[in-house]
Amino acid sequence: MQIFDSFKSSLNQSLDLFLGHKIVIKREDLIHPRVSGNKFRKLKYIFQEIKKKEVSALLTFGGAFSNHLAASAYAGKNSGVHTIGIVRGDEWGRKIHESATLNYCVSQGMELHCISRDIYTQKEQAPIVTKLMKKIPRLRIIPEGGTEPLAVKGCLEILQSEDLNFDVICSSVGTGGTIAGLVNSSNDNQNLIGFNALNNTEIVHTIEELTNKKNWSIENDYTFGGYAKIKPTLISFMNDFYQQYRIPLDPIYTGKMVFGIFDLIKKDKWPWGKKILIIHTGGLQGVEGMNVQLQRKGHPTLLYGE
Repeated sequence: MQIFDSFKSSLNQSLDLFLGHKIVIKREDLIHPRVSGNKFRKLKYIFQEIKKKEVSALLTFGGAFSNHLAASAYAGKNSGVHTIGIVRGDEWGRKIHESATLNYCVSQGMELHCISRDIYTQKEQAPIVTKLMKKIPRLRIIPEGGTEPLAVKGCLEILQSEDLNFDVICSSVGTGGTIAGLVNSSNDNQNLIGFNALNNTEIVHTIEELTNKKNWSIENDYTFGGYAKIKPTLISFMNDFYQQYRIPLDPIYTGKMVFGIFDLIKKDKWPWGKKILIIHTGGLQGVEGMNVQLQRKGHPTLLYGE
């Protein structure tokens, strides 16, 4: 059976009332053990197209701890499609063993090409990519993070009818596809707040291209210095949160968002409504690799994911 034909429904898990705010987390991280959260949603219709068009291979992009690369590798292996990953940073070609994510991708049969960060910015125009496009017939390219119209279509299915009663819906933001899908499926009277996971204020233009609705905004103050950058205060918060609610958060996306929501409420800077739905977008496969990095720096580690 195709992995996208059967999955668990996400669970809405309520937290304790926090300073008068009702907070519920939609556990999209639980819908599939390997292709969880927004990666499942984004890849669903892409892989339907791949099967229909009898694509021989797919190529996509990501960093050394990319949830998208890991999910694409697993989905490709289980769909009988060869996968190719273009990895940001040529140094990773010499130390794939140091990334649990890249090791996992290799175990799923993904062909990895680690290139310099400068060349990586060229994406489809990078020499290695153009070479592979000429070499492999019917090669399907998926953008970094999976964001494209078919991915947005998949993210439309995150919200259910009961979710349309919340005042505000929150999601972390990377490449913009998830928040765009949520906006498109939301009620016009709901507020959609995207918490940027990286220092990219230009993401608003990407989202504007994917939705015509205006009931959304981007919060840029909780990146903790940029993509995949964290601080001990974030780790401490995530560990306390896990001990209280038994919900693991990932340090790249959802952890930063939840920290930001609680911080804004405590500072009385939350104007969007008291009934809050948080979308847990998965990404927990990266916790193991993050703990290794934290240990090397002498920082506290997350209590889960080991």
